[in-house]
Amino acid sequence: MPKVIVIAGPTASGKSALAIDVARTLNSAVLNCDSMQIYKNIPIISAAPNSEDKQLAEHRLYEIYDCSKRGNVVEWLDLCVAEIQKLWTENKIPVVVGGTGMYIDALINGVTPIPEVPTDIRVEVQQRLEHCGLEFLYNFLQQNDAPIAQKLNPNDKTRIVRAAEILLFTGKKVSEWYKTPMIKKLPEAEFLVVKIVPDINVIEQRCRDRLDKMVELGAIKEVEYLAQQKIPESMPAMKALGVPELMRFVKGYCSLQDALNEAKLHTRQYAKRQRTWLRNKLPADITLEEVYTGQPEYLNKIRRALNLL
Repeated sequence: MPKVIVIAGPTASGKSALAIDVARTLNSAVLNCDSMQIYKNIPIISAAPNSEDKQLAEHRLYEIYDCSKRGNVVEWLDLCVAEIQKLWTENKIPVVVGGTGMYIDALINGVTPIPEVPTDIRVEVQQRLEHCGLEFLYNFLQQNDAPIAQKLNPNDKTRIVRAAEILLFTGKKVSEWYKTPMIKKLPEAEFLVVKIVPDINVIEQRCRDRLDKMVELGAIKEVEYLAQQKIPESMPAMKALGVPELMRFVKGYCSLQDALNEAKLHTRQYAKRQRTWLRNKLPADITLEEVYTGQPEYLNKIRRALNLL
């Protein structure tokens, strides 16, 4: 069976560095599995690979969309599958890396065959959200798809909007769609799953340090660019870690320090959710308990799993 290596970890866990080292060892390429690193013009905010990283190993599916585009897991999955198959034809083992649980799960376990929602339906739901509020949409779900409404947090705008879009477009409850058998895009693949789950205190400190470093490197300029483009706040790129908080600073609503403090809080909360998902929802062949900083034994574990040692 053709192999695929999947390296997953929370923000600032060293997963990208590990992926580069694995790809170099295998003379292969790194494939992006992060829902924010697919966007152009925000490489600092999204922690996308820099020019040095790209010289060390080939990177694919990074910075492929304008920030005005709404990326989605189904489209990403199709692109990722195509790149995996290309590498297989070159007798190379693909190295997929990221921290977006939905993308990782879709690649390994498949997706529910929900059709893509057209733009006019998205616009209609967005107008209802703006004119009537999130509570209106949540009540709409409660009345028309109670099982899915019960599973959603009433404040989870992204998932409520998505459920309303699907319901309006297909006329079928989301809870019913989820009972449909999953479709695996790579049923022939043998996945080697590696997850990094360091101590949460270590991750939290690294998240704080990373945000400070991002500002030093020019994150403010990236947020100013987004503000100039007048991209709607509902677009995924506008929700990247640090963007909403730094946008408030750019628009003069708060100080840089207040924006950074808020961004650090939200980033730590996100990293904690990632870590919980990894711990509880992602079975792995190899689990690494420390941040990857180049430990040879980590690479050797992966090489042994591939029968290369």
